[in-house]
Amino acid sequence: MSIRTLLAILLLAIAPSTMHWQTARAGPSMSADRLALIDGAVAEAIAQRKIPGAVVIVGQGDRIMLRKAYGHRALLPAPEAMTPDTVFDLASLTKVVATTTAVMALLEDGRIRLNDPVSLYVPGFEKHGKAGVTLRHLLNHTSGLRPDVDLADPWKGSDTAIALAVDEVLTQPPGARVVYSDINFFLLGEIVQRASGRPFADFVQARLLGPAGMKDTQFRPPAALRPRIAPTEPCSAALGACTRDDEAMLRGVVHDPTARRMGGIAGHSGLFGTADDLARFCRMLLAGGALPGGARVLSPLSVARMTAPSTPLGETQVRGLGWDLDSSFSANRGELLPLGSFGHTGFTGTSLWLDPATQTFVVFLSSRLHPEGRGDATPVRARVATIAASALQRLPGPVLQGLQWSRRPVDTPAAAAPALAQVLNGIDVLAASGFAALKGLRIGLVTNHTGRTRDGQTTIDLLAKAPDVKLQALFSPEHGIRGVLDDQVPSSRDEATGLPIHSLYDTTRRPTPAMLAGLDALVVDLQDIGARFYTYPTTLAYVLQASAEARIKVFVLDRPNPIGGVAIEGPALDAAATSFVGHFPGMPVRHGMTLGELARLFNAEQKIAADLTVVAMRNWRRDLWFDETGLPWINPSPNMRNMHQATLYPGVGAIEYAEVSVGRGTDTPFEQIGAPWIRGSALAEALNQRRLPGLRFYPVAFTPTASKFRNQACEGVFIVVTDRQAVRPVRLGAELAAALFRMAPERFLPEANIKLLGSVAEAARLKSEDPAAIAASWAAAEARWRRLRAGYLLY
Repeated sequence: MSIRTLLAILLLAIAPSTMHWQTARAGPSMSADRLALIDGAVAEAIAQRKIPGAVVIVGQGDRIMLRKAYGHRALLPAPEAMTPDTVFDLASLTKVVATTTAVMALLEDGRIRLNDPVSLYVPGFEKHGKAGVTLRHLLNHTSGLRPDVDLADPWKGSDTAIALAVDEVLTQPPGARVVYSDINFFLLGEIVQRASGRPFADFVQARLLGPAGMKDTQFRPPAALRPRIAPTEPCSAALGACTRDDEAMLRGVVHDPTARRMGGIAGHSGLFGTADDLARFCRMLLAGGALPGGARVLSPLSVARMTAPSTPLGETQVRGLGWDLDSSFSANRGELLPLGSFGHTGFTGTSLWLDPATQTFVVFLSSRLHPEGRGDATPVRARVATIAASALQRLPGPVLQGLQWSRRPVDTPAAAAPALAQVLNGIDVLAASGFAALKGLRIGLVTNHTGRTRDGQTTIDLLAKAPDVKLQALFSPEHGIRGVLDDQVPSSRDEATGLPIHSLYDTTRRPTPAMLAGLDALVVDLQDIGARFYTYPTTLAYVLQASAEARIKVFVLDRPNPIGGVAIEGPALDAAATSFVGHFPGMPVRHGMTLGELARLFNAEQKIAADLTVVAMRNWRRDLWFDETGLPWINPSPNMRNMHQATLYPGVGAIEYAEVSVGRGTDTPFEQIGAPWIRGSALAEALNQRRLPGLRFYPVAFTPTASKFRNQACEGVFIVVTDRQAVRPVRLGAELAAALFRMAPERFLPEANIKLLGSVAEAARLKSEDPAAIAASWAAAEARWRRLRAGYLLY
């Protein structure tokens, strides 16, 4: 940011107490006729049942230009007219009104710093690679945390919410990009409490609400205020929000489920308030942090600082500290208020937008969820802001020179192109130690062609030559020691070393006592693919069991999960459906763990009690895809040839036991699906109409040379990945299955895939339910897995 631009921002933050107030007092600077158009915009939204009613305040400087109530506060159980003093559930306006203001007050006091790590205030938060997350990252939503914690399973209490946040795994490195997250702000609420030594609500009252004269704004409003509170949606057991059996509507109880579970006081939601109070708040900010004749809440520089860009250069979602500046959530700015203005919205239908250049502010409060849990305030909020801006008849002072701001953040350097991570596999780490952990041991090695160092040396050769280590036998999983077989793997002998190769994918799939005779340890070095039905995790579990019975050690040389260690997706494996393609009950299809982490989980949760050591990787992060590790891709199996196929495999592979070809025997397995009975154009059209994130489909014809429909002409679809971060591959599998069943219920039988899907019930649902609803129902199982795996993560 240039010095001129910074001075302009500071001038606009400080000047309202002089120039802008004087201009506003000189006479009306907004057209009353233009402002009257707001009546029609709101009336139209009410008539369309987008909102039941609203309260709107438009101000300029210290003057209120419009203050009006529209429609109804409540429609059920009995109609109630909206009044200007109606109290609303402010939802995410809590983030900027309460939490951001409290954080800036503590910053002014010198009690916190923006670059403080979160773990300084929340001990333990640093685990799973979160040590680099700072308060700044929480404020501008670049922490890398998910949008919210899991809610599918019941939990209660602020302490539990913080514990869940501590166990979170980042979806990306801190500072990389904006992902709007409630977790960020309930953590900030907790940090305010710990740094101030006072309950969060008490601190907000003392430092903001009291000094600003916001008398009707508070958390957990008392029963006496209930008649003035706008209800949100019907109370239901599904919401977990009923406080009395006879309660019909949520009224005075925070709508946000996470805030409700936290007791109604949280940094991201829970504040209730009126339009009048929010107008005072807006006037305070536009006046540089203090109301005329009132106590100062913030310094002018704090106001300027939190409303200046704080996200990385090039990030399209531009945010300040807490505040929204120019993002996909900024529709409530309207079409005319310039860049340099700022605001925020709330899920319940609330909105603030403020423009320092024109000294204009717009408060829009509605309860758009009432009475049926639906409604949409987004269009009307935008129209109201546009009309308000169009009512400006003159601009105070030489404002036009400052109507735009630079997109360069004030304190975040331009993001450089990300370099490939220099990941070292477990074998690289073991070799760097001189194979110290294996000294003096007679070992067997469970591996295949993927067992290689970063520079291409095979694990077999390294261990065969390692000093004071005696490699005595090799063990081969599915696809053989060279990874080229798609059938049973016979035992054999390695030509290079002369060592016996015991097959673990033939008449036995477990190491036998005879195979283990004379060994002190088994070493496992295999590249997994990240899907439950890939067989290497089951082979690993059998190795652990056999080693425990034989009382020998197990060393797992860890490798990346090629499709990342963050995303978890899919139905849980039923205990009755366990098999070689599904070992651990409760595991979802996309498990988000490395083979070393799975070894730790299997060993503990199944009480195997093997003498286990995992040689962890170096420099691997959970958010990395394989092509970001700097490691060479080696096909883990004959039909897993690139990252596109790995990305799609958890979904396409989940339905391949049915009467379809998934492209085995073609150049692009798992990127296409077809059969002689499929009409490719019809299937592509049906799937494209579903608008699956990150995916497109086009019709193809192919003739596989192996597996299903060998040498038969097939029609089907090719699957194009347009955004792998957005792709939900298991949802894709459900969509494919449902579409194919609708197309030919006599040919495509979902129950053929029970072992892959992991559940009889899931297969049956694909015949009659919307795949989107099926995918949404996996949330509880995914949450349970996320909590279970947390104790076994290494990265």
